[in-house]
Amino acid sequence: MPTVMITGANRGLGLEFARQYAADGWKVIATCRAPARADGLRTIDGVDVHALDVDDFDAVAELAETLNGTAIDVLINNAGIYGPKGYSLDEMDFNVWRDVMYTNAMAPLRVSQCFAPHVAASALKCIATLSSKMGSMADNTSGGSYIYRSSKAAVNAVMKSLAHDLAGQGIGVLILHPGWVRTDMGGPAGLIDADFSVAGMRQVIAARGDLSHSGGFFNYDGAEIPW
Repeated sequence: MPTVMITGANRGLGLEFARQYAADGWKVIATCRAPARADGLRTIDGVDVHALDVDDFDAVAELAETLNGTAIDVLINNAGIYGPKGYSLDEMDFNVWRDVMYTNAMAPLRVSQCFAPHVAASALKCIATLSSKMGSMADNTSGGSYIYRSSKAAVNAVMKSLAHDLAGQGIGVLILHPGWVRTDMGGPAGLIDADFSVAGMRQVIAARGDLSHSGGFFNYDGAEIPW
């Protein structure tokens, strides 16, 4: 069976990805900052759990070395943060903004960079990164949310470039919008549940994870999202 690696797998969408892939018989490599506190993750049979803070770039490289020789069919860059909400233009905290950019835009590239050889050695060869429609210029009709919007627009640009750079290795790169999901990050007012969102994104990965769609920005239902 194929192998999937998921960052930020201790809760929310990452945990649901681990559940669904494990239920379908995939080998699941799940990472999170504190596995000892990831109770839901540790109850899933057959999941290989590793401690990883994606902001620690040396630790990312060390884990890649630990997993040297392991082919990863699908790498899911799920780990991310929203950052504080409610900052107006006049109240902006630029230090917080920098931290969110580091986690949401730079860390996915570092993970992809270190694990690209593992993905290239697999059969499916796909890197999927969770973004958001809030990173779409065309979708921004309300303004605000400077920190989160800019971090997701940045990771979209990063992954679009990565798609070109990894094409020679046969690796497809997808950018995914999970929808407004009822999770700790999305809040209780979200429109869909995590299981529905993840099931949809898995279908997109299965159908569009090859080079012909590489660099595309897709909704969880497969619809293409304008930049």
